[in-house]
Amino acid sequence: MDRFHVLSEKKILISIALALLLCGSLWEYIPSGCLRVLLPAAGLIELFLVFLWDLRQKKEQSDFANDICGTVDSLMEGEVPENYQPYEDSQVSKVQGKLLQYYDRMQQGKEQSEQDKQTVQELVSDISHQVKTPLANIRMFANILQRHRLSEEKRAEFLATMTAQIDKLDFLMQSLIKMSRLETGTFTMHMEESSLYDTIARAVNTIWAKADQKQIRIDVACDSHAVVKHDAKWTAEALGNILDNAVKYTPEGGTISICVRPWQFYTRIDIADTGIGIAAAHYNDVFQRFYREAEVAGEEGVGLGLYLARGIITRQKGYVSVKSKAGEGTTFSVFLLQ
Repeated sequence: MDRFHVLSEKKILISIALALLLCGSLWEYIPSGCLRVLLPAAGLIELFLVFLWDLRQKKEQSDFANDICGTVDSLMEGEVPENYQPYEDSQVSKVQGKLLQYYDRMQQGKEQSEQDKQTVQELVSDISHQVKTPLANIRMFANILQRHRLSEEKRAEFLATMTAQIDKLDFLMQSLIKMSRLETGTFTMHMEESSLYDTIARAVNTIWAKADQKQIRIDVACDSHAVVKHDAKWTAEALGNILDNAVKYTPEGGTISICVRPWQFYTRIDIADTGIGIAAAHYNDVFQRFYREAEVAGEEGVGLGLYLARGIITRQKGYVSVKSKAGEGTTFSVFLLQ
């Protein structure tokens, strides 16, 4: 069969055509007696050529199947097929190319699945760690209240502590729900042209009482007619988280300034405080889920506020940046696409 393999399809077709032409052109000059011999011979030649054609077709089909099977076997082993010629214009190369594309997509899906699995494991671990402390405190104080006779004053103190721990748990659960909705994309952004001034006012209202308790002054420089396309509810949530962070880490008598101005294709909102500041090495860390610096571990919070803020703004095609100087204050800049 290897001997016949060298015959290409074009050669076989040309041979058949030449044989037919030759017979047609010599038909008039061939004696009638010779025709009795030549006609069967021509038929045999034609049958032989058809036989060669059939062998060639079967050989090509067998080679094609072997090449594809070899490609699939290589991909199953996680290897690139040795016989793959990406720049060759053949049916085998085309099918191999599609198989490689499918393999690449399957690999990407597998990697994404592994990443998602790792994210879920880290999330469960983080939640377990965050919930453990308030639950332990509640259990401890409940045990004391049940087993010991306490004065009304002490009882009230313990109950107040338990209430604070319950509030912390509730805050944690609400934050986790928001985080879950943010990461899974189960909430919808309602992007509308609306007053940015009203959105900032809504955010300031969420931290006004805390700022007043620490005698922190809040200055706002924003045009009351400023209109930007954004989701008012979620943007107020993001700005409120940044402001809450500023109030926590700004000492009593400090200042928080909010300044709104156009910036290239964005509207820029700077939230600057006179707090403890952030080291440059931790600029990216502060946006990580559950991240808290060791020196502020005593402050309330679970380390989700800035993480949520960046996620909310990013999903509106904006972004958040930070600049700070330790001991002098921090400026978070929110950029909303105009």
